[in-house]
Amino acid sequence: MSQAPLVEDVELSGHIIDSLILPKVLDLITACGGSFEIKQVSIGHRRQDPSYALIEVRAESAEQLQQILKQIADHGAVPVAQQDCRLVPADCEGAFPPGFYSTTNQRTEVRVQGEWIPVQRQEMDCGICVDPQRKRAWCLPMLDVRPGDLIVVGHKGVRVFPQQRRQAGGTFEFMTSSVSTEKPKGVAVRQIAQQMDLARREQKPIVLVAGPAVVHTGSVEHICWMIRHGYIQRILAGNAMAAHDIEQALYGTSLG
Repeated sequence: MSQAPLVEDVELSGHIIDSLILPKVLDLITACGGSFEIKQVSIGHRRQDPSYALIEVRAESAEQLQQILKQIADHGAVPVAQQDCRLVPADCEGAFPPGFYSTTNQRTEVRVQGEWIPVQRQEMDCGICVDPQRKRAWCLPMLDVRPGDLIVVGHKGVRVFPQQRRQAGGTFEFMTSSVSTEKPKGVAVRQIAQQMDLARREQKPIVLVAGPAVVHTGSVEHICWMIRHGYIQRILAGNAMAAHDIEQALYGTSLG
């Protein structure tokens, strides 16, 4: 006989319909190999009214269930059976404990001694440090970790409040804004081009310090041309340019 699936009830609330958060959460559940049942749903009648959904998540193993809960937590799905966040002291400088919760750029709260408290200094790719006595929590970069810091581990007792409705002029508005014509771009570009041409003729190496804007602006083919024709010998870049370049090559999107 097949083993009965493990289940966990989660709640979603807010503008989860028009922001497509609800279908995104359901898709993540099935993509991770689980299944779901919507046990209760109420939809706001007016634009400003929030909606609510109670979802039963099913999985074949405890590991699979935790993976699903981890994926949907970043979209605001909170288990009904509330638990305090798990705190583990850092045992060395500049390193988080194994399994630490990695933050997003969305508003976040953690549950400490039965009370939800806001995470201050919200920032992506950090850990969450908690002072239970003062009921304080804040984002902490790995560089600033000190031995004894209480760090949130896992997703239990953590809830995220994702941006639920896109406003005109969204997160990546800078990508559609026009560049000021008051800046002497043409002069600067000509000077750089002249210096690159001179360095090439003198067989001096040129290093390009590049960011993801190379991909966002459609400049990849131009950079490739300069590499092939000897104008660039080295590239210094972070992981963002590589990640977006791969995305563009595979899917034809950037920031998608």
